[in-house]
Amino acid sequence: MARFMVDPQIWRLFPTTKIAFVTARGIDNEHHTFPAEQLAQANMNAVKWVPNDPISNNEIIQSWRTAYQQFKTKKGARSAIENLLKRAKNGKGVTPINPIVDMYNTVSLNYAFPLGSQDMDKIVGDIRLTMAAGGENFLPIGETENMPALPGEVVYRDDQDIISRCWAWRDSGRTETTSTSKNLVFYMENIDPKRHELHEQAVKQLTDYLKAYFEVDAQTYWLDVDHSEITF
Repeated sequence: MARFMVDPQIWRLFPTTKIAFVTARGIDNEHHTFPAEQLAQANMNAVKWVPNDPISNNEIIQSWRTAYQQFKTKKGARSAIENLLKRAKNGKGVTPINPIVDMYNTVSLNYAFPLGSQDMDKIVGDIRLTMAAGGENFLPIGETENMPALPGEVVYRDDQDIISRCWAWRDSGRTETTSTSKNLVFYMENIDPKRHELHEQAVKQLTDYLKAYFEVDAQTYWLDVDHSEITF
């Protein structure tokens, strides 16, 4: 058994945030498929969340940019949801990667929440959402050079090093979800209390998709300022 914990300093900065933490075991990501048309439709759906130009002039983007101003970030780092919505708005769209990644990108685009995934079997010890001391190792997906965390940066980490930098920006190559991943954790953050109902709908879509397309029953945990730790 492992734990997922949110450190108190996160709640001091973001007291109304809710985090959905979802586990799914026994996935066959090599032989199951996720419909390409679902991802294509999600790219079109996503445009409704960012109708204004420039993209920064939209409430969802503004909320995350304001949040990122509360802690140190790598220059140019944005929430993953901003990157997805920008691609959809520009007509480029999010392209297929593998069935699980396509599935959770579809949910993220449909509801405009950042949604991360990690290979549970590659996690070392517990997972913690915390603020970096600075200098912790981080090797992002697709890169070959270490990009250490900044002091005070909001990060996900395990007992070895950083697994996601700048809260919901980039994930580690060490723990990434691949076509051979079997056991996964997902986390979806909501920083806007007005969107809590949509947040719950997004999590339900994620778990429904896991059941419908990958034949697994997912377990959902909710964390907030009054519930800072779960065991999974």
